Amino acid sequence: MSTPTGFMEYRRQIPADRDPLERLKDWEEFHKHLSEEELRTQGARCMDCGTPYCHTGIEMTGGTSGCPVHNLIPEWNQLVYRGLWQEALERLHKTNNFPEFTGRVCPAPCEGSCTVGLIGQPVTIKTIEEAIIERGFEEGWVKPDPPAQRTGKHVAVVGSGPAGLACAAQLNKAGHSVTVFERSDRLGGLLTYGIPTMKLEKQVVDRRIQLLEAEGIQFVTNTEIGKDIPADQLVASHDAVVLCGGATKPREFQIEGSNLHGIHYAMDYLNGTIKSYLDSNLEDGQYINAEGKDVIVIGGGDTGTDCVATALRHGCRSVTQFGTHAKAPLERDASTNPWPQFPNVYTLDYAHEEAKALYGRDPREFSIMTTKFVGDEDGQVKELHTVQIERIVDETGRKIYQPIPGTERVFPAQLVLIAIGFDGPEQTIAGQLGLATDRRTNVKADYGKYATNVGKVFAAGDMRRGQSLVVWAINEGREAAREVDRYLMGTTLLP
Repeated sequence: MSTPTGFMEYRRQIPADRDPLERLKDWEEFHKHLSEEELRTQGARCMDCGTPYCHTGIEMTGGTSGCPVHNLIPEWNQLVYRGLWQEALERLHKTNNFPEFTGRVCPAPCEGSCTVGLIGQPVTIKTIEEAIIERGFEEGWVKPDPPAQRTGKHVAVVGSGPAGLACAAQLNKAGHSVTVFERSDRLGGLLTYGIPTMKLEKQVVDRRIQLLEAEGIQFVTNTEIGKDIPADQLVASHDAVVLCGGATKPREFQIEGSNLHGIHYAMDYLNGTIKSYLDSNLEDGQYINAEGKDVIVIGGGDTGTDCVATALRHGCRSVTQFGTHAKAPLERDASTNPWPQFPNVYTLDYAHEEAKALYGRDPREFSIMTTKFVGDEDGQVKELHTVQIERIVDETGRKIYQPIPGTERVFPAQLVLIAIGFDGPEQTIAGQLGLATDRRTNVKADYGKYATNVGKVFAAGDMRRGQSLVVWAINEGREAAREVDRYLMGTTLLP
């Protein structure tokens, strides 16, 4: 244990963010950093619990409790407190291939299940995680580590997002020759096209991919399996194939007027902006521009929040984010949301802080449903009609949303972004190979096994489990690699 009374002696501290109005002027990451002394103090708050729920990684009531990759959090907290940073990095890399990603974009379910959080504020786990890996890069401790020998087995990984990269990294460690196929022009999957640069600067992704290349992994871009290369041909030419293509099919939103101009899916909006920014610093104009427009984002999750932040940087006239969920309480309700569940409490995410600083209010509307879109004479959306809703339980026990009479409203909008989630993976590969899918069209493969109904073919990440967290994708990529190694060699030493 760092110090038995650290959680009583020291208060939780997280790094300050850059001023919201200042960071709206650029596309750079918005977090600042704690000093080494501050980080060591935060590490001292860890209790080294007898049963540390911070790394359990279990799903409870639709949410995640603890770390899905089972990070050895108390161990590296203690090592940071003692100033043993290189040893802390070794502990961190034992369970997480990419802490520089999770340290930036993970919602930190580990902190939600921290035992200190029972009686106060949880340990600053996510901040310490990012600090360890960045210290490792600064000191030159993170180096390519190619395998000493090769097995002669060849594995194809489809998709270069967090699941695909984690799977490839682990298989490469086992000595297999790995080729990662990516249909986009850049590697990284949703880490590159999906998460804005304000949350994850792309040189961070490129830095890790360069390491993986130096370790012997081959990457092929601009190549879509099922179109550029038939899926059965890929399977025939490799000893195993792991599908990590994500859940990229957007959930449709069909109501009156949904065919009007100016209504777009969130990922088309985000991806276009990110690509234009990376290609030309937005000078090519090849993106959906929110400048001077009233923007409505339909969907209350992280993707919708990223749309808010992006629209603000475009220079929108106004932005509002709709959510069907009710406004969360200021404090955890122990009767309905007990520890160690992830705490459902009211917070301002980075984009909401920026909108409030600019417009003077939280941009979110809660418990609201869009009933129709209305356009002008040119077929361009000009307004949304909405109604407030409440969630009730019907006679069959289903939870449904019911409109509240008399709460109808009209919002002006020249740009509407649909961010209501995804309906699973695209079906090209599944159709060509005859893969079994579940009722949500995800590729069927048991968790922990990852083998599909087709020989040599495995599936992991969002393509198997549906839309989820980056940390779950890393977990599944690592575990799928273990099972592929077992399949190829009869046994495995991978964790």
